[in-house]
Amino acid sequence: NAMTTINAVKAKIEELKGSLPSGVEVVEVYDRSSLINRAISTLEEKLIEEFIVVSLVCIIFLLHFSSSLVIILSLPLGILSAFIVLNLQGMNANIMSLGGIAIAIGAMVDAAIVMIEALHKRMEKEEVNRENRWRIVQEATCEVGPALFFSLLIITVSFMPVFALEAQEGRLFKPLAYTKTYAMAAAAILSVTVVPVLMGYLIRGRVKPEHSNPLNRGISALYKPLLNATLAFPKIAVLLSVLVAGTAFYPVSKIGSEFMPELAEGDILYMPSAFPGISVGKVRQLLQQTDRMIMTVPEVLSAYGKAGRAGTATDTAPLTMIETTIRLKPESEWREGMTFEKIKQELDQKVRVPGLTNVWIMPIKNRLDMLATGIKTPVGIKVAGPDLGKIAELGLELEDILKDVPGTASVYSERVVGGRYIDIKVKRTIAARYGMNIAEVHEIVRSAIGGMQVAETIEGRERYPINLRYPRDIRSSPESLMNLPIVTKSGAHVRLGDLTEITVEDGPGMIRSENARLNGWIYVDISSDDIGSYVKEAQAVVSSKLDLPAGYSLSWSGQFEFMERAKERLTTIIPLTLGLIVMILFMAFRRIKDVALVLLSLPLALSGGFWLLYLLGYNLSIAVAVGFIALAGVAVEIAVVMILFLNQAYNARLAKDGSISNADVRAAVIEGALVRLRPIAMTVVTIIAGLLPIMLGTGTGSEVMRRIAAPMVGGMASATLLTIIVIPALFFIIHTRGDEV
Repeated sequence: NAMTTINAVKAKIEELKGSLPSGVEVVEVYDRSSLINRAISTLEEKLIEEFIVVSLVCIIFLLHFSSSLVIILSLPLGILSAFIVLNLQGMNANIMSLGGIAIAIGAMVDAAIVMIEALHKRMEKEEVNRENRWRIVQEATCEVGPALFFSLLIITVSFMPVFALEAQEGRLFKPLAYTKTYAMAAAAILSVTVVPVLMGYLIRGRVKPEHSNPLNRGISALYKPLLNATLAFPKIAVLLSVLVAGTAFYPVSKIGSEFMPELAEGDILYMPSAFPGISVGKVRQLLQQTDRMIMTVPEVLSAYGKAGRAGTATDTAPLTMIETTIRLKPESEWREGMTFEKIKQELDQKVRVPGLTNVWIMPIKNRLDMLATGIKTPVGIKVAGPDLGKIAELGLELEDILKDVPGTASVYSERVVGGRYIDIKVKRTIAARYGMNIAEVHEIVRSAIGGMQVAETIEGRERYPINLRYPRDIRSSPESLMNLPIVTKSGAHVRLGDLTEITVEDGPGMIRSENARLNGWIYVDISSDDIGSYVKEAQAVVSSKLDLPAGYSLSWSGQFEFMERAKERLTTIIPLTLGLIVMILFMAFRRIKDVALVLLSLPLALSGGFWLLYLLGYNLSIAVAVGFIALAGVAVEIAVVMILFLNQAYNARLAKDGSISNADVRAAVIEGALVRLRPIAMTVVTIIAGLLPIMLGTGTGSEVMRRIAAPMVGGMASATLLTIIVIPALFFIIHTRGDEV
């Protein structure tokens, strides 16, 4: 648990402060606990808002408080069950696990809504008393229970592709998938166990007919002429629906793509790259200079920079890599109209140093990217080949090519051979003349210039090494090194320059390799978040302008690499999941035509999701893909409920008369679609209303959750509108022909 660890560290620091020497203090440079608390708090608020909205929707539609109480009681039971399983699994509550509950709340109450509606219909026809109460509850439950259980099972199964995600995206979204799956599984079990019992105990007294509710009357008044027109011209209605769904090709062609929406962490990491060969003194000066520039922005609370690598193998940063952690003040203290993006733009304008290529990124996101690919920018290119010199040339060519690609904010090619080294070659003949061999000359160089431990001092329990070498001022240049005095074994006094040839040579600052091949990396920061479109255009430009020699290769890395990996994974697993859903649907309906009718709702749902994404300016991302996966499950459930009601009305007329005419089919469709309109409307409204606080919300963590909710809200709107047209029309067409599959 991150917060437990952070709090323990803070407690230990407070404990140690009393033992620090006078004038020494511990300063927090970066604290993630505020980010975690803000994100959790934001989502907790949205969950409470969702719960209230869903409860109000149920009360408004039913106008029967005890009936609404069944839904209000079953919802926390399902959520509690999900968290119990999560706890047993050893998982913590975080942004994504709470997000799983957030996108499940609307769908969790669907079964209870439909069951309560079925009971209400029976109570309108037959007065309920102590003797017949449980019989009526049982009949209502058996009427819709099996189909609802299967539909909730489909929603649960539909999240399989999210479990198939791997690496960074898998670790990010699996908590959400686990929570949503457990919540929906709990809702499925509760719908056939606890909900019927609650209905029997709580739904008492006189139930108002559906037409007595003004809201229900208004919905019926709007839908009835639309349904009549649909049944009068069913083929035209289907054709129009297909055309409307086909319009989704336009937003799809305009929507960009990215790996993940950027989480506004509230802090910024300034990570520029300097040219190789820079001295320690110059880096120190640059750090002080850039820190002062950063602090001129009023929204900045503190800026602490570091350069070079720590004394650990886990931090391989060269001296040329500067990392400055910038903490921002709370948003309430920002200037009016300032946003996170505007602050980054102002910082980029103010911090301009020759020789430094600016990169502004989020601290946590950067660490994840660096651990996964080593690329600190959204897009990176890795040039692999046998010769570092040629790799360096190709890197500079790419730097020039990519500067002109629209959308490039900055591009920097690592100077693979840009390091500067002192090369000391022993003059063997002259050294031998003075009685010196190569090993002895090397030992002098190592001790006098590099330093050698000659002893150890013991001070109580503490031990310190004693290191000896010449002072810096007499070894600070090749000329100074040449004049270093050496006493030979024979007692002769000579200069180091007499025994060696000292030159300054170019060489690699740091040698990279991947898959046993030498590498050079190019870092590309882009001005937009549409990584997919940028890389597509950049690849075309590079392909036309760069002449890649034999034996050398390019690979595009950074977040683009993550995006391609996740895309490939989803492309494989989604068709398998659809196949499993088809099997479950066939088990529920036992007829292929009903399964086909349900599957028709999927493209209709996707069209609305794509249009809303386009209108909101969102890119396709893993978060959006998760939203579409959740949408598919819910859209299938609505279609299942619609077909369930149509089949009930059709079978009732068929059983009554033994045969059925086209007029009877029409009447059955009207009865199934219109008379049972309220549960479908409640289902849709609760899902959309439940997701609106998420989609319209702001605050830490909302960037990801909005992109999950947007496809679901847009898709539910289109799926519902088109499903109440297409499914009745197709049902009417199929059954008036008399074809049975």
